[in-house]
Amino acid sequence: MQALEALQPDLIVHAAAQPSHDLAASRPFDDFDVNANGTLNMLEATRLHVPESVFVHLSTNKVYGDAPNELPLTELETRWEYARPEDYNGIREDMRIDQSKHSVFGASKVAADVVVQEYGRYFGLKTACLRGGCLTGPHHSGVELHGFLSYLIKVNVSGGHYRIFGYKGKQVRDNIHSHDVAAFIECFYNKPRVAEVYNLGGGRGNSVSILEAFAKAEALSGKKMSYEYVDKNREGDHICYISDLSKMKAHYPEWDITKDIDTVFTEIHDAWQERLHQTV
Repeated sequence: MQALEALQPDLIVHAAAQPSHDLAASRPFDDFDVNANGTLNMLEATRLHVPESVFVHLSTNKVYGDAPNELPLTELETRWEYARPEDYNGIREDMRIDQSKHSVFGASKVAADVVVQEYGRYFGLKTACLRGGCLTGPHHSGVELHGFLSYLIKVNVSGGHYRIFGYKGKQVRDNIHSHDVAAFIECFYNKPRVAEVYNLGGGRGNSVSILEAFAKAEALSGKKMSYEYVDKNREGDHICYISDLSKMKAHYPEWDITKDIDTVFTEIHDAWQERLHQTV
């Protein structure tokens, strides 16, 4: 609170979080304290000391739990795909966030997401929840259970071994470059709204399955992917998740994806090549 009182910022981007599903399950109080209580602390400090500031919260698509898996799907050669035309653009912000399996991590992020909205509606703060898909970029660290694309490319470049967890490796994610994330935050800051929610991802154009990601990584590195298949999906994991960007573009038509999926792959690949070369 003292920091906000002293600095008087015009924009607060709350990106701090405990991001691990596994750690949340083993240390639920720590997880909730960081994700939910930490967010409440930030909001209360904003309300008391800088109520005119714009407050942007980096939420997650995990607030929907496994509800997106209830959408009808079609199995294609390399990916799962939405079966109904009305779902083609992906998951909208009106997808329900309760009565589904979230993981303990997902539940703490739901609490944070809802309280950010409430401080907007109840106290009139200019808040936004950005329900991120796979946020990534060349400096993404990436570990096995967090940072999907960066970790996959790192494994390929370094000659490591990758494990696919269920769904035949055809599970789909949309990936958004950190540059485009920052650009949207700037748009919201310039024209803030109250208690808004946006699904922030790469959209259909930046969607890729694990099998498709293998092929792209192999094409860049010239190395064959070494992997094994574990016939059990992660609890509550999404089968096909693509963010519908329609609401974002309607509210902020000046914003769009500028880093396509091939650019994202190339930048991450080149960054890992450089990092790994420096450690040799």
